[in-house]
Amino acid sequence: MKKILYFITLMVLIVILAVSTYFIVSNKIENKKQEGVFNDIVSVVETESNNGDKALNGYMELKSQNADFIGWIKINDTNINYPVMQSSTPNFYLRKNFNKEYSYYGTPYISELCNTDKSDNLIIYAHNMKNHKMFGDLEKYKSKDFYNSHRYIQFDTLNNKVTYEIISVFKTTPNDFDYQNYTDFTNEEQFNIFMDKCKSLSLYDTETNSAYGDRLITLSTCEYSQKDGRLVVVAKQTEVSNYEA
Repeated sequence: MKKILYFITLMVLIVILAVSTYFIVSNKIENKKQEGVFNDIVSVVETESNNGDKALNGYMELKSQNADFIGWIKINDTNINYPVMQSSTPNFYLRKNFNKEYSYYGTPYISELCNTDKSDNLIIYAHNMKNHKMFGDLEKYKSKDFYNSHRYIQFDTLNNKVTYEIISVFKTTPNDFDYQNYTDFTNEEQFNIFMDKCKSLSLYDTETNSAYGDRLITLSTCEYSQKDGRLVVVAKQTEVSNYEA
């Protein structure tokens, strides 16, 4: 009887080890594949050097490959250096890569409620990956020291190169604060309600304020210290420049 129990226990442990190994290996293969996809995309932007602005040519090439490409987001000293997509299908790129293939990583994407040329607040979503990919490095903004030396977000569209200055970093849940529904402000009161809530939830005082009429960008990712948590970074547009002719 003891030999049978020993054999069963051994087999269970072997199965658990095999399954665990399978998922670890599969995860590594998937990570390598998706990182390769994004490295190829970054290469397109960095090496495109035809007439005119280098970056714009790269963006136009990406647009020709996938019409859902809407812009490029970058934050210095982080892994955030990605294409940003937009689909009329809600959350389409939550589990899709740039090539519209299944991807655990997904791809940063703008809410279908937004218009990059007209919306007062562009809301961009991406996963909080444990390997700090996608928007995982937004976790760094929990530290005010990191914020102090990394106040700016670059979000380029096909029309302009745009710089945003961060005004609030906070944790919340969709039930506590429906920030994702504030894409346009019909009046100053609505804007102030949004900003007051952002400031009241802020992890620290950025000493940077915003006024009605400012164009905003909101980066949203998961946050794991609470159920259904979100980590949110809100910034205001400070500089817009044209591409070089």
